[in-house]
Amino acid sequence: MSNDPTGMNELHWLIDMVQTIEVGLVVLDRQFNIQLWNGFMENHSGVSPNSIKGKNLFKEFPELPSEWLTQKMESVFMLKNRAFISWEQRPYIFKFKNYRPITGRADHMYQNITLLPLASLTGQITHISVIIYDVTDTVVNNQQIKAANEQLEHLSQTDGLTQLNNRRHWQICMQREYDRHERYDSNASLIMLDIDHFKRINDQYGHVAGDKVIQHIAHLVGQSVRETDCAGRYGGEEFSVVLSDTSAQEALFFAERLRKKVAKSSIVFEGKAINCTISLGICDLANKPENSSSWVSKTDLALYKAKQDGRNRTETYDPNANYDQVADKAE
Repeated sequence: MSNDPTGMNELHWLIDMVQTIEVGLVVLDRQFNIQLWNGFMENHSGVSPNSIKGKNLFKEFPELPSEWLTQKMESVFMLKNRAFISWEQRPYIFKFKNYRPITGRADHMYQNITLLPLASLTGQITHISVIIYDVTDTVVNNQQIKAANEQLEHLSQTDGLTQLNNRRHWQICMQREYDRHERYDSNASLIMLDIDHFKRINDQYGHVAGDKVIQHIAHLVGQSVRETDCAGRYGGEEFSVVLSDTSAQEALFFAERLRKKVAKSSIVFEGKAINCTISLGICDLANKPENSSSWVSKTDLALYKAKQDGRNRTETYDPNANYDQVADKAE
């Protein structure tokens, strides 16, 4: 027997490292029986290496995706190539609880998995190593960044008072619909609507009440549109809606339903009921506006005509009408 303890010491170091590294390490034989189960796995599963050695992985952990994971492992045995499983494919393989305080909001440990073929001295793949990496911190941080970016994007597109699209984002939506029409000859309708006699509401009840009225109209508009439509606050007490794949006649039905809903409703402010009405103008892309700005201008002419003709009404743009005498937009 050799008196040189170097080889034995190196083996102890290796075993100590395997047991203490901050990754999970499981070695399986060809029948998926557990040959090695390190300290990481013991700490997170509560199962000791001595009690699980020699036992079948799938019998001991029936909650594992056995069919899917077996296919992955079989390909490693056959092709003699490692395989990688990202948390994005499956959030975890072993359902370990997350005990880390920094990422306490995650219920379970997110894991990246490497399946590594282990060869014997003859070159045969007799075992497979399953390496489990805890990537919970990275995943949660990425999710927080994504959520923050989504919130910032929403804020950049949203009008603070009404929670509808702001004018800038609404114009992007409108331009996108116009471009779709240019490319595919699709139809869409633009509606501009304005709260009637809004200055009187501000003068009589105050600007806070005026803001409540704007919010009330915005709520009714938001309730009325489809997911494919785009509603926004154009400015002040004026709103705009792009109705995709909608003719002027169909938009008239939408506008009249909204107009009647507004007329029947009221806003209670400081114990007083405030009633208001809206005027609406419509123009669809069948009128062939030269560009998106012209589309808005034609719709505005219809809106001004509605206000000039008595308010609380809807007008559809008529390419044969003479709008030269349409007065400036009323208060």
